[in-house]
Amino acid sequence: MEWTPIWLSLKLAAITTLILLVTGIPMAYWLSRRGSLLKVIIEAILTMPLVLPPSVLGFYLLLSFSPNSILGKWLLEYFNISLVFSFEGLVVASVIYSLPFMVSPVKSALAHLPASLAEASYTMGKSKFETFCRVLLPNIKSSLWTAVVLTFAHTLGEFGVVLMIGGKLEGVTKVASIAIYDAVDNNQYHEANLYSLVLFAITFVIVILVFIFNRNSLKGPLE
Repeated sequence: MEWTPIWLSLKLAAITTLILLVTGIPMAYWLSRRGSLLKVIIEAILTMPLVLPPSVLGFYLLLSFSPNSILGKWLLEYFNISLVFSFEGLVVASVIYSLPFMVSPVKSALAHLPASLAEASYTMGKSKFETFCRVLLPNIKSSLWTAVVLTFAHTLGEFGVVLMIGGKLEGVTKVASIAIYDAVDNNQYHEANLYSLVLFAITFVIVILVFIFNRNSLKGPLE
């Protein structure tokens, strides 16, 4: 069994999760505030990857990233970047595809926090940024961990979108899910089983660690 697809999957999942931690949490906070028609529309768009077949999303991303599209042509002409059949393209596609798995749990947790928490922080002279980082986020630790695990695990098991955008270039875009598909397609069931067991073990260990963390956090002050 080649370990490169496993490494690529872990690398893709880690980078995607890190990007979404930086971008998804502020987005979740903004969406958790008072609703408006604009926010409803944006939230509906962000939720689409949950209900769209991966092949449909992958197809439209492929069209968007293509060198013949406005975006693809602009990236290629000014930055010499091609998102089609590249690891960078997988990262961008994964960020879009896994975005709701980061945003939804965090947004829901922030929306259920009592308004008095932020108000008390403001009366003590704390800024909105300080209140967000030091008061609100520590009170939704369980939801944050859940969002991180869901995002990481979902990206780790992606198939349809990564196949459409990246294909199966050895050492570049052939992640573990694609390697499993190829092994089954070539009747190499033993190899497919090894890849599947490794992914299962990684995901299982991560989920167990999160359950342990959440269980321990419940022993402290209630959030």
